[in-house]
Amino acid sequence: MNIIEGGNIEHIQLNTTDPWTEVDGERASLKSKHPTLSDPAVREALNLLVDRKSVQDHIYGRTGIATANFVNNPPHYRSPNTSFEFNIARANEILDRAGWVRGAGGIRAKDGKQLKFVFQTSINAPRQKTQAVVKQACQRAGIEVELKSVTASVFFSSDVANPDTYTKFWADLQMYTTTMGQPDPAQFLMQFLSREVATRDNKWQGRNITRWQSKDYDETWEASESELDPVKRAALLIRCNDLAVGARVVIPVVARPLVSASSRTLRDSLSGWDNTFWNLRDWFRDRQA
Repeated sequence: MNIIEGGNIEHIQLNTTDPWTEVDGERASLKSKHPTLSDPAVREALNLLVDRKSVQDHIYGRTGIATANFVNNPPHYRSPNTSFEFNIARANEILDRAGWVRGAGGIRAKDGKQLKFVFQTSINAPRQKTQAVVKQACQRAGIEVELKSVTASVFFSSDVANPDTYTKFWADLQMYTTTMGQPDPAQFLMQFLSREVATRDNKWQGRNITRWQSKDYDETWEASESELDPVKRAALLIRCNDLAVGARVVIPVVARPLVSASSRTLRDSLSGWDNTFWNLRDWFRDRQA
């Protein structure tokens, strides 16, 4: 088995808008705010309730490496400033301090709003197992999670009439792998630009699915576009990673390398940034192996 590092990342997105209320006829409108995920304490608690190490060890193995970063490769773009922790006790403490009190059934509530979330993803065995891991931890912190699984062809559809696409994101949380097709992360990090927000006006084709908007992020990304010094440019893109991860609009789960099986006698050349057969003409059979 060949395992080649690339930039793909399995991650959980947190909706910054309200997917359950229509504003001017649009769900998850930019004119709305999520009723509970708008609280930084709730987002921080959820980050602590994702057991990345168990997901790696018991679900993905070598094909999914636990990470705190949205950008994981190439190495000089990988942030040294982030870390991850699975800590149910600390998540409970954070929610207690923020005033989220356990009520009926042990579910926390504040100002009449309960911590109940719909967590959606595509139908895929590792994803359903990861959902279960997250749900179990959330239950121990007083958060109720309803799991939703959508057929992949529906979830990843671009059909504007389909209510269950990941770009509409009509749920509280969702999880999938986003692919990084080139070793420079600038285009990949456009996923958090304010101008890229997915809305009804652009038929939900904008790349910013969480609908998070940050002037600091926008300015940092724009500065990287005109920075000619490669070291300074890398630092700006690392800061973009840190801003998105630090705001907990995404929770990175596992980095997903390219996985390919081949004969032991085949000498191939694989890349985490291209399709498997990009350099097929240079493959050869080692008869001595």
